[in-house]
Amino acid sequence: MIEFEVKDMSCGHCVGVVTQTVKLVDPDARVEVDLGAKKVMIESEEDRSSFAEALTAAGYPAV
Repeated sequence: MIEFEVKDMSCGHCVGVVTQTVKLVDPDARVEVDLGAKKVMIESEEDRSSFAEALTAAGYPAV
């Protein structure tokens, strides 16, 4: 399980963009988003850096 803190998420639209971005990296990934905690949990075979780069490019820097 890969977990990120995405401080720039603030609404449902943000959740949608983050989820879609994760799915672009790995269409089979399982994604859970906790907007209140600003956390994204990803279950995937892809490496963490691929998701971090994609999220940053989409405007949602992930820590």
